[in-house]
Amino acid sequence: MDSETKSIGIIGAGSWGTALAWHLSHKGHNVTMWSSLADEIDDLIEHREHKKKLPGVVLPENVSFTSTMSEAIDSKTLVIVAVPSPYVRSTAQEMNRYVADGQVVVNVAKGIEESTLKTLSAIIKEEIPQAEVAVLTGPTHAEEVGAGMPTAIVAGCRNHEVAKMIQDIFMSENLRVYSNTDVLGMETGAALKNVMALAAGVADGIGCGDNLKAALITRGIHEMVRLGVAMGCNSETFYGLTGLGDLIVTCASMHSRNRRAGILIGQGKSVQEAMDEVSMVVEGVYAAKAALELAGKYGVELPIVEEMNKVLFEDKNPHQALADLMKRSKKPETDVLMDVADF
Repeated sequence: MDSETKSIGIIGAGSWGTALAWHLSHKGHNVTMWSSLADEIDDLIEHREHKKKLPGVVLPENVSFTSTMSEAIDSKTLVIVAVPSPYVRSTAQEMNRYVADGQVVVNVAKGIEESTLKTLSAIIKEEIPQAEVAVLTGPTHAEEVGAGMPTAIVAGCRNHEVAKMIQDIFMSENLRVYSNTDVLGMETGAALKNVMALAAGVADGIGCGDNLKAALITRGIHEMVRLGVAMGCNSETFYGLTGLGDLIVTCASMHSRNRRAGILIGQGKSVQEAMDEVSMVVEGVYAAKAALELAGKYGVELPIVEEMNKVLFEDKNPHQALADLMKRSKKPETDVLMDVADF
């Protein structure tokens, strides 16, 4: 593990950015957190705690706060982008003028841009071409990382030496960090699992049991692999922490905003009402449309994604969506036994 003190910037002061600041500062690194919200920065300076989004996680003195973006980027070993997926492009555009050639920018948000079908690291690279772009993702609820609970995560970069550098900076006795070069697979899994978590939540909301939850998780990873392989990703990535691992935790935990939103939708609330009640960005709502478009682009069948789009955007009754999934025509369990034409 790397014991050398680094200077790290975090763009975004929500729950995940705060949890990462807590973790990195306890490793001895100097952290500067940025937010565009002046009130948020003022509260953090006064309380050293995000009382709304991550209460109880007190940040030590080697974490500083700023609303001046350059202060969180200039001369930093790496800069973490921890804003919700809908704001990644606009934030990266603003960052561009401050990022030096070769400076490492690490995306920790999860999603796919609906209008372009690009992953978030691809957007950052497009907007900050001089940066060395990487990702850090996996089954990581901020509430647990901020409490120092044992967690495993994956650092991803096409340049494996950069991935290993990130691995060294973050690795601790409470956070085990793996590395991977299949960035597209990592980000595709991270985005699609949110759609599956919405589906799992809907099933909980309409009163289904553990049997269906297991089926949704299993068939969900099947859909993720099918699309990922068609896109050119490594299938093994989807059976790792950024695919199956993240899928399990997001479908099973009440920390998951996607599962919580799904429960509310299953109970009869509208999508907007569910998002308002969760009061945080529900990434799966944005990823659902993108996943359906990707399925069409690559010619693959994603039944759970299709039904969730109908529930989310066509006001389909969740009970009917479940019934239609259950009544689909008979098929073998694995694609290996299926005709390519039957996909």
